[in-house]
Amino acid sequence: MKIVICPDGKIISLYQEVIDLSRCGRAGHRRASQVEPTVTGEWMVDLSPVGGPTLGPFARRSDALAEETAWLSQRLEEIAERIK
Repeated sequence: MKIVICPDGKIISLYQEVIDLSRCGRAGHRRASQVEPTVTGEWMVDLSPVGGPTLGPFARRSDALAEETAWLSQRLEEIAERIK
């Protein structure tokens, strides 16, 4: 699990239930992307909520979710800078 701690104390991470981040203070959640099916049954990842691209199409939802997680994890510091 990757965590970014901002200078103001804000913690930014991808939501996972590995660590209970609510123990660090008030928790808030913000959607970073949408993983949705197409009319042809493929899957697309829309990362526009964090200024990212649209990824896909993917044949399986699990592949779309894996790519979504990888893309967000690789850019978490950059995303944290944008949403301060």
